[in-house]
Amino acid sequence: MVSRTIQDCQLLDLPKVTDPRGNLTFIEGFKHVPFEIKRVFYLYDVPTEESRGAHAHKNLHQFLVCLSGSFDVQLDDGKNRTSVHLNRPWRGLHVPPMIWAAEANFDPGSVCLVLASDVFSEADYIRNYDDFCALVGTPLAS
Repeated sequence: MVSRTIQDCQLLDLPKVTDPRGNLTFIEGFKHVPFEIKRVFYLYDVPTEESRGAHAHKNLHQFLVCLSGSFDVQLDDGKNRTSVHLNRPWRGLHVPPMIWAAEANFDPGSVCLVLASDVFSEADYIRNYDDFCALVGTPLAS
């Protein structure tokens, strides 16, 4: 597996077509995101005190866009942690494989769009943080 750091996560601006009738943003695989888009899903009606995600992927790339409202994406590479605030529908966050990510602090009415580089595969998920640390070679805290 390729070693990744949180610096490999990128905020990317998407095309924004401004019009008096309303704005339009579009996303094309390999053009606006660095992978082919094979799956699309979205999170909504997430209670403010709840979080989503809290896992890593072995091979899957994700691109997260806040379509409405706002939320934070907490990123962890096993050594460093940071949080990215998403609140614009023309800006997204690329999360490559082997980065632990969790979405939290959802504003009421927030919608998170996720573009994924592959179809769902439970085998690609790392759902236990200790397992993730072992895979990235981070000593576990005692």
